[in-house]
Amino acid sequence: MPDEQELGRETEDEPLAAVLQDVVLDSQDVKEFLTGLTEIAASAFSGSHGEVFCGITLLRPRSKVTVASSSERARQMDEVQYGFDDGPCLRAAREDYTVHIRDFLTESEFPEYRRAIASFGIRSALGIPVRLDDGASAGLDFYSTEPNAFDEKGISVAEGIARDASKSLRLAVRIAILTDATRNLEAAMTSRTTIDLAAGAIMAQNRCSHDQAMDILRSASSTRNMKLRDLAASILASIGQPAPVTTHFNY
Repeated sequence: MPDEQELGRETEDEPLAAVLQDVVLDSQDVKEFLTGLTEIAASAFSGSHGEVFCGITLLRPRSKVTVASSSERARQMDEVQYGFDDGPCLRAAREDYTVHIRDFLTESEFPEYRRAIASFGIRSALGIPVRLDDGASAGLDFYSTEPNAFDEKGISVAEGIARDASKSLRLAVRIAILTDATRNLEAAMTSRTTIDLAAGAIMAQNRCSHDQAMDILRSASSTRNMKLRDLAASILASIGQPAPVTTHFNY
């Protein structure tokens, strides 16, 4: 395990919170930020007592996914946990406490999982909860190729990384949710425009009202087992009118 000076180097030269803030400002998207975070965390621990890998697992209702990892191997180790639906990171994220495995070959915790993970050359691990807003939880996962890689000082530093990261991660998740909401709204408005244009074409061909045109569209959608937007797009294509890619608004 790196000594206290090695572990503190990141925070002595520049506070970790400032390092993470720089990562947020320099990142183009949430995934880039989280990848930078795992790389910083892994480099803070890797040293003479083995190689350390780091990953972040995000748990939401009915889903668990590695949103970032310091390496491909870290991502693969997270996948092993998912296969057993249990492990240090998942336990930490779900139950909100630090999970420390000193040596997978000697400890009895996670009996099936520990044998599987040890076969990949992983001897010790640390799962740290990262507190998020309601509806989501996350865990910061450390894997080491050496036993007893995480002493009390190391655990304290890892928990500090999780605390410093939590605000940035919550902000990143909120930004992602807002971005998704904006994209969903834009997609919904574009679909609405496509459907309205198709209804207009039906009104012109059948000399009917908008309500009647929408009834025709819905009936055809049900009969053909097609989504309303897809049917509307096909109608526009049949008259040489492409479906709109985006909808523009004047304010």
